[in-house]
Parts: sequence; structure tokens; C-alpha cells
Amino acid sequence: MGYQPVRPNKRVRGRKIAAYSRRKSTSKLEVGLLPTWLAYLHAHAEWLRMMAYAEATVTTGHGLLVDFVRWCELRAIEGPQQLTLKVLEQYQRSLFLYRKANGEPLSTSGQVLRLQTLKRFGRWLAREGYLPFNPASELEMPRRSQRLPRTILSVAEIAAMLAQADVTTPTGIRDRAIVEVFYSTGLRRSEMARLGTHDVDYARRLVLVREGKGRRDRMVPIGKRALQWVDRYVLEAREELTTGGHQSMWVTDFGEPMDASYLAHIVKGMMEDAGIKKSGSCHLLRHAMATHMLDNGADTRFIQAMLGHTSLSSTQIYTMVSVEKLKRIHAVTHPARADGTMQEPELEDDEEVADAVALLAAIEAEAEQESEY
Repeated sequence: MGYQPVRPNKRVRGRKIAAYSRRKSTSKLEVGLLPTWLAYLHAHAEWLRMMAYAEATVTTGHGLLVDFVRWCELRAIEGPQQLTLKVLEQYQRSLFLYRKANGEPLSTSGQVLRLQTLKRFGRWLAREGYLPFNPASELEMPRRSQRLPRTILSVAEIAAMLAQADVTTPTGIRDRAIVEVFYSTGLRRSEMARLGTHDVDYARRLVLVREGKGRRDRMVPIGKRALQWVDRYVLEAREELTTGGHQSMWVTDFGEPMDASYLAHIVKGMMEDAGIKKSGSCHLLRHAMATHMLDNGADTRFIQAMLGHTSLSSTQIYTMVSVEKLKRIHAVTHPARADGTMQEPELEDDEEVADAVALLAAIEAEAEQESEY
């Protein structure tokens, strides 16, 4: 006889949800939601944390579920027991028809993110015994289109951005170092915000990215020029800016650790000062790093490893590469030179164009998801 999982009985489940429903919400996001819905949402968020999901995943998913619950309440759906496949398909249609404030539709990535969050919520409801089965299990996901980045910063534009930093001031040294590191390493802005002073290995010219996407650590090469600016920032500027008490690499004008939005504000400001009128900020530097190295002949597997992508497609197996080899590829193909010059990429026909397109499309999908959180 096979193992039969034991589920809590209805009385225990009822007590558990009743306990959550008695909690008072302090979040403005949840104002006006029915206590019954809130109880399930809070219990689900607590379970995700217990399962060691990244806090960003928990917070983003909770916000998307709050939006879904508001949609349900407008249709007199007062709890998950009323959810059916038909109801969820109506919600999926509403996502397709939704228009943002600027009149644009929700991107396919944005729709998929919301539906995947709903599927995970449904699996949890069924697993905990609140529903007999997951009503979202039969939802069909929209097909993602392979969209290339709409805007790419050229080597000349990045050089113009770097020239905007007033390196005679602590904030100018900091801003120059930030753009240099973004462009040299291709870090996501959330990864950059988490960077600590001990995460840079100056001797080996490596940056340790702690708990990147999927809670995976990775080592990323950093160019000599970017490392020189980080060193100058730490020695000359950081101590003047910080209020102390933390090891965050990047410090605001008020001495506090920077968050992702503050980083985006700095990068966007330097773009505008350089006369660059392109949408986006930090992710454009990630795009540029990957594009320029690919143009200079870097293999897609090495760029993939730097960016922290586990695969170029759902069927391609991730090829592990050595950090030392990755450093050599970075040194040869990245346009930023240690002597301060910028080298324009030489475009050539490449047999791996399809892989390069897939990689750049994956970066663009990340950017779309970030903009719609």
C-alpha cells in the first residue's frame, strides 16, 4: 500500500484560517478586502516564506493576488471556494483586455506572471485541503513572443553617460562607479542593491552575487576599469557618505543603503544629462553589456553565465563554465578597456545568431516583468 499524505482535518483548517482572519492588516494595499480572502492570502504568503521563497517573490506575488481578489470581489466572489476554471478564464481574458494608464496593453510576460502566481496559489489551496483540486491547473498560458530589446545603448552613449559624473565630489565618484559596475557585470538592479563591501574580490577581479534570481549565488567577472572606480569609491567617497552601521556597497546621499529605485534614479539622471532619451535605466546597461560582448564574439554560454540565466530556452541544458575562462572572455570581448577607452564592437556574421537572439529576448522579458511589478 502506497504512502498516503495526511491532511489536516476540517476543524484544524478552520481554526487556522480563522486565526489569520482575526489579524488586522496594516498594508494600504489590502484596504477594503474581505477578511476571508485576506486570511488565505496571509496564510499563503507565510507558507511561501517557510518554503524559503525569495522575499521579492513573496511580496510581488502577494500584490498580484490582491489585484486578483479585488477583481473577484467586484463579481461577488467572496472566497476561493467559489473559484472555477470558467471564472479564472474570465480573469485571464480581463488581463488580455486590460489597458494601462498610457493606453498600452499588459505585456505577455506580465500576463504570464499573474497567471503563474494564480496557479501557485491554487496548488497551495489544494495541497492544504482548502479546495478539492486546483481550479487553475488547466489554465493555458499565453505564448511568449521572442522580443528583442527595443532600445540598446551604444558604446558612445555609455561613454557620454560616464562623462556626466562629477568625479571631484563623493557623489560623482559613486555615480561613476555605479554605471561602470552595471555595464561591466550586467547585474540586475536588485542584485546591485544587495551588493556588500565584502562581495568584491579585488585580487581575483570577481563580484559575488548573493541570492540572485532563483536564490542562486554566482561569481561574475568585473573589468579592470570598473574595479578601479569601485576601489576609488570605497577609499575616497563611501566613508564620507555613509552614516555607518551597515556593509552595503552603495550609499545614498543621506548615508543609507541604496535600494533598487534609488539606483534607477541615478542611472536615469545620468542618461538624461547625457541627452539620451530612451526608456529604461539599469536594465539598459545589462542589455548593452550582453549585446556588445556578443558583437565582439563572446559565446552565448558565457554571457548566460554572467547574467545568471539557467537556460536560453526551456529545453537547453545549462553548460557550466569556469570562472577563470569567463574572466578571459570578459577581458577580450567587453568594450570598456582598463586604460579608460571604449572600443566599438566589430559586427560580424555569427553562426550562433539564434542563441544570441534568444539571450537578448530573455533579457527583454526580464525588463518587462520588472517594469510591471
